[in-house]
Amino acid sequence: MTMLSQLNANVRQYMLVTFNYWNFTLTDGALRMLVVLYFYDLGYSTLEIASLFLFYEFFGVVTNLIGGWLGAHLGLNRTMNIGLGMQIIALLMLAVPIAMLSIPWVMFAQALSGIAKDLNKMSAKSAIKTLVPENAQGALFRWVALLTGSKNALKGVGFFLGGALLSLLGFRYSVLLMAAVLLLVFIGSIVSLKGDLGKAKSKPKFGELFSKSRSVNILSAARLFLFGARDVWFVVALPIYLATVFGWDHSAVGGFLALWVIAYGVVQGVAPKVTGSRSDTIPDGRSAVKWASLLAVITAGIALAIGQAWHPQWVIVIGLMVFGAAFAVNSSLHSYLIVSYAKGDGVSLDVGFYYMANAMGRLIGTVLSGWVFQGYGMAECLWVSFAFILLTTIISLGLPVRDKRLAQ
Repeated sequence: MTMLSQLNANVRQYMLVTFNYWNFTLTDGALRMLVVLYFYDLGYSTLEIASLFLFYEFFGVVTNLIGGWLGAHLGLNRTMNIGLGMQIIALLMLAVPIAMLSIPWVMFAQALSGIAKDLNKMSAKSAIKTLVPENAQGALFRWVALLTGSKNALKGVGFFLGGALLSLLGFRYSVLLMAAVLLLVFIGSIVSLKGDLGKAKSKPKFGELFSKSRSVNILSAARLFLFGARDVWFVVALPIYLATVFGWDHSAVGGFLALWVIAYGVVQGVAPKVTGSRSDTIPDGRSAVKWASLLAVITAGIALAIGQAWHPQWVIVIGLMVFGAAFAVNSSLHSYLIVSYAKGDGVSLDVGFYYMANAMGRLIGTVLSGWVFQGYGMAECLWVSFAFILLTTIISLGLPVRDKRLAQ
């Protein structure tokens, strides 16, 4: 505690924000796995299980848009704490007797969890902008990459945690335990986070929800298609493909996807070393175009191989890892660029708008994943993914470039 008190005030706030985000992410990943496995064991069909997450994704779009406005008005500490509180309520809703766990009830609980997740994420990403000096863009990239990468790695750990808790404690006691842990985090956050974190000096009007920044709008459009490209084959099509075509059991599918998410997060965390250290320059629009182009080539190669049925198991396993590494760098670059582009006063408005586009891309990708795979197959899902990444590349050509040297 003495060492913590001697740290720079901004570093302490960053550590607190990250600690909150980490704990929330663990429960978010664990809850998703708990719901999928538990309701599958209860005999729910895959379509019914998928419907449980429909509101979770939909309200992500709404929350990111309105959440940025709330953050600018109330302060990011409050929106982060509201997210923590809503997640606790969502967990307690799922701790009711089994007879009450109807599809509408669980969908409502998942809706609360989705709102909570995006309030928490928007608050954490926006807070970094307020804690890093404007002239320290290199440090900003590293801080954003660490937060984003660690979040995704912990989400993968959460998948494992959810399965382990379900086996050891059962569904009800697992969600109660997670609610209790988050309650302690919630109390610590209320006590420790600065009250004016991210609060805009000039209160934005509700009509200012949509960004007026050209750079933010272009990046948001690129982000929509980038995440649509991932989820159009990863969310629904890939797990079903692994189970039905390769004959993997549920534990193998879940374990593989969890490891992928962890590896994806690790690559995100080291993205600054991949994109910035050698050239000693700050990533800009050219970096986004280059990495999106590489991802498009990788996706087209996987689609061609699967379409020709050329060693599909090896192509999917190895191809997914290569795709994940390139996608992680793309995602980390975008996460840095939005925080860099966002205006300092009321940063959460721009970040919220951007993550609204992110959530919309996930929603579109999820819907297309089920529809395209059911009607056409895995190769076609990958070609849709390629088309989306190609659009991301073209849109990214409009992002600004700069020649500033890396600020430490």
